Amino acid sequence: MSALAQQHGALVALLVLLAVASLSFDSFATGDNFGNIAISSAVLATVALGMTFVIITGGIDLSVGSVFVLGGVLAAWGSRYGTLVALLLPLAVCGLIGLVNGLLVARVRLAPFIVTLASMLGARGIMLTLTDEGNDTYLVDKDSLFATLGQGTLLGVHLPVWITGALFLVGGLVLRRTRFGQHVYAVGGNEDAAALMGVPVARTKIAVFTLSGLLAGLAGVLNAAYLASGVTILGLGMELDAIAAVVIGGTLLSGGMGFVSGSLVGVLLLKVIQNVINQIGSLDSAYQQVVSGAFLILVVIAQTWLARRRRIA
Repeated sequence: MSALAQQHGALVALLVLLAVASLSFDSFATGDNFGNIAISSAVLATVALGMTFVIITGGIDLSVGSVFVLGGVLAAWGSRYGTLVALLLPLAVCGLIGLVNGLLVARVRLAPFIVTLASMLGARGIMLTLTDEGNDTYLVDKDSLFATLGQGTLLGVHLPVWITGALFLVGGLVLRRTRFGQHVYAVGGNEDAAALMGVPVARTKIAVFTLSGLLAGLAGVLNAAYLASGVTILGLGMELDAIAAVVIGGTLLSGGMGFVSGSLVGVLLLKVIQNVINQIGSLDSAYQQVVSGAFLILVVIAQTWLARRRRIA
C-alpha cells in the first residue's frame, strides 16, 4: 500500500489540481492553455528524464541547467551551418560533459555533488565565452528545417512534445525491461552488493551521467528550435526544478527506487501549479517557487514515512 502511495501520489495530486483549476478558472481547461502547459513541460521533462536515471543510482547532477543553456547556444550557433550541425554539435559537447562527470564519479570516485557543481560552473563559463558574457544572442532562421523541429506541429501538438513523449516511452522500457535498467536499480539499491553480483557499477554510473548530459543538451536544442534563438539567460535553477520533479514523482533521493512515469507526472504537476498561479493573476510568479518548495518538503517527508513503514512491515 505504501509503495502504491509513493508511486501514484503525485498523479492523484495532479488530477485533483486539474479538476479544481478547471472548475475555478474559465480559461484553464482550454486547448490553448493545455498546449502551453505541454510545450513548457517538454523541455524540463527531457532534463528530468536523465536526472531520473542518475538519482536512481544514488547520484545527483547539478550541471543540467548550465548544460541545457550551453546546448541551446551551440544549436543556435550551429544552425547557420545546417540542421545536422545544429543537432550534432550540442549533443556531442553536452554528452562529453556528461561523460567526464561519469568518469570522475565512477573512476576517480569523487562525490557527484562536487563533480557536477564544477561542471555546472564550467558549462556556463563556456556559454558565456561563446556569447561575449551573454551579450550576443545567436538567432535561428525561422524558415529553416531546424526551426521546424521546434515550431512544427503534428495533430495540433508541437513536435518537441511528441519527441519528449517518445523519449519517456523509450526510457521507461529501458529502465524496466532491459538488463541496463536492472543494473541502474541495483547500483542505487546497494552498490557493494551489486558489484558482488557482477553488475558493472562503474560503467553504469558513467552511462547514466552521459545520458543526463545528452538529454540536457537535447532539451537545449529543442528549446533553441522552438524560440528560434540561443537565449543565454535560461537554465538558472533548472537543475533544482528537475530534481524536485523527479522526487515529487516518487524517486528516492537515496537511490534504488524510481519511476520514469512518475518524473513526467512531477514535471506536469509543477507546471500546472505555475499555470494556476498565473491564472490567479494577483499573485507574483515567485509564489510558484514557494509552493513548489513547500510541496517538495511534504513529498520528502511522506517518502521518509512510507520507507519506514515498509521496513517495519
